Amino acid sequence: MTTTDSSSTTDTVTPELVVLLDEDGQAVGTADKAGVHHSDTPLHLAFSCYLFDDAGNVLVTQRALHKRTFPGVWTNSCCGHPAPGEPLEEAVRRRVEQELGTTVTDLRLVLPRFRYRAEQDGVVENEMCPVFVGLVSEAAAGTVSADPDEVGDARWEPWLPFRAAVLDGSRAVSVWCREQVAQLPADPVSAAAADIQELPPAVRVVQGRP
Repeated sequence: MTTTDSSSTTDTVTPELVVLLDEDGQAVGTADKAGVHHSDTPLHLAFSCYLFDDAGNVLVTQRALHKRTFPGVWTNSCCGHPAPGEPLEEAVRRRVEQELGTTVTDLRLVLPRFRYRAEQDGVVENEMCPVFVGLVSEAAAGTVSADPDEVGDARWEPWLPFRAAVLDGSRAVSVWCREQVAQLPADPVSAAAADIQELPPAVRVVQGRP
């Protein structure tokens, strides 16, 4: 977001902050997202989301070619970072609307403890990254409008063939997507919601849970 001081002709940009974590998942500070990813990226809080339509197709996206981390890589529907003090579910819904121009009708936590580290071209991702499954109505599924700053391409694919190809290595996807698919239930849409007490403490504090 850009804000302009009426007494000045200079625009000031409000940085997008991510939540830094210790090894126990406690918040230890914040950092500017624009500079947090490098060869020694600190552990921070993120999320991943898999969106499904009424027919059981999953929305698969290609990261924009100009992104700093993993450009051009195919991956799950949506990823992002909650802002400091932002409830995780609200962050997921916000990011889905920003990146994909659609809304989620049902959103459930499925992998509360997912964590990964991955590197490409010297840039590291290092995240505690709870995973959600969301449902998109038939009408909304047909009106997905991806933000080109974030998404190079997006397509709906049948879940079971996609899952099988990821697991046998014939489908190239991001490191985190491959690890997540391996941990997700065979039928994520029907899976019961996970216990939010298993989320990192930094998330539970924001949501008012001990």
